[in-house]
This record gives sequence, structure tokens and C-alpha cells, in this order.
Amino acid sequence: MGAGFSSLFTGEDESSLSQLPVRPSLGDLPESCVASVIRYLDPPEICKLARLNRAFRGASLADFVWEEKLPPNYQILVGKVFGYLPETWGKRDIYERLCKANTLDGGTKIVWLDKSTGGVCLSISAKGLSITGIDDRRYWNHIPTEESR
Repeated sequence: MGAGFSSLFTGEDESSLSQLPVRPSLGDLPESCVASVIRYLDPPEICKLARLNRAFRGASLADFVWEEKLPPNYQILVGKVFGYLPETWGKRDIYERLCKANTLDGGTKIVWLDKSTGGVCLSISAKGLSITGIDDRRYWNHIPTEESR
């Protein structure tokens, strides 16, 4: 990558230069340079740039780009949600799976990551709540309705 660009400055005659591309393109950038830049972008922006060309797609798959987007406790979260962490999953795969709604504790809790910020979101259903000190059904009764969610 970049060989066509560097040969423009070697002093070759004009007949050999006419066979080379006139201008360098974004595909000539090394993936490591692209990854160093896109690591500062938000995840939706990284995914949009990954569609641009192969260099950007390869850079978007780098683990160090997605490491900063994951919450600090992502390993604990993955353990509770999936029960295991396959070695074949990269940081981007983990981020992608955690952005979807995942159930915990028998379906009483739903956890997901916010796609823009990477923050952990938690939804607790009424059945997942308990009132401390009052275990009497006269004070606490679950009545399911369509609007309870």
C-alpha cells in the first residue's frame, strides 16, 4: 500500500509516470493509521466508515478501537449474560452482542449497551422488584396488564 504514491517522487521519466494512478486514494492509507484515528469516533460513526473501503473495514475490526467503547466491567457483564466468552469473539463482536437486549435473572432484568455512548442500560420488571420488610400479599400484589412494560 502506498507504493504508487511513493514512486511519484523518485524522479522517474514522464512515460512511466503516465501508467501510475494520478492521485492517491483513501485505500492507500495503512490500516494502523486509520485505526488510530477512528478510535476517537463514536461507534455508529466507526460502523459508517467501515463501509467506505477495505482499509477502513480492517481498521474498524481492531480490538484496541473497541476496547475503549466497552464498559470497564464488560467481562462480568458477558459472564452473566452469556455464561462464557468464546475466544473467537473480538471486542467488536462483544460490543455488538451487548448492544442488543439481553435477559438476566430468568427474564426479570434486561441489560444492553447504549450504541452511542457505550453506557450500560438496565430495565427491571416489576417481578424483579421486592419490597423489603413487607412480605405480606395484602400490601404487595402483582396484577399483570398490557401497560406494565
